[in-house]
Amino acid sequence: MDTFLLFISAIFVNNIVLAQYLGNCPYLGCSKEKSVSIGMGAAVIFVMIMATVFTWAIQKYVMIRFGLEYLQTIVFILVIAALVQFVEMFLKKMVPPLYKSLGIFLPLITTNCAVLGVAILVQRQEYDFMTSLLYSVAAGVGFLLALVVLAGIRERFVITRLPRSMQGVSIGLIMAGLMSLAFMAFKGMIA
Repeated sequence: MDTFLLFISAIFVNNIVLAQYLGNCPYLGCSKEKSVSIGMGAAVIFVMIMATVFTWAIQKYVMIRFGLEYLQTIVFILVIAALVQFVEMFLKKMVPPLYKSLGIFLPLITTNCAVLGVAILVQRQEYDFMTSLLYSVAAGVGFLLALVVLAGIRERFVITRLPRSMQGVSIGLIMAGLMSLAFMAFKGMIA
């Protein structure tokens, strides 16, 4: 039951974007179209899972064993950068339209603090391997959910008359704030 609560909590209550405010750059940058947001969310989920697997193993079997915990952030960033390069090469070769639509935001997954944040949170919570994996999947699904919902809302704004000062990023930030408030309602689900 605790595992189920951890999974639901990571998606809704402690959503990595809406409650912990990590990964806001791709959240706002890739939320103009649902198709792009789904591709970005899937790429982030993949990188988040792989980064958690590799960083968990490196932390447990290398860094703790040799007393190198102080290098955690640097090592984790290098692991994430290597994984993003792999995803970028895969998408460029296998899914060129998605690669082109993600544009600059794909390499920016390297600096996506949500991916690094999940890798560090897993270590701070001292989760075992399976719990770490489950948490990273749930955090990625929460990121994807927030991205797709915001993209759906922003697609509606294309056909809506908005004052010039409210168009683009302005309304995106306002909607992100309102979504964050709406997701706070899930706090009552889990004590």
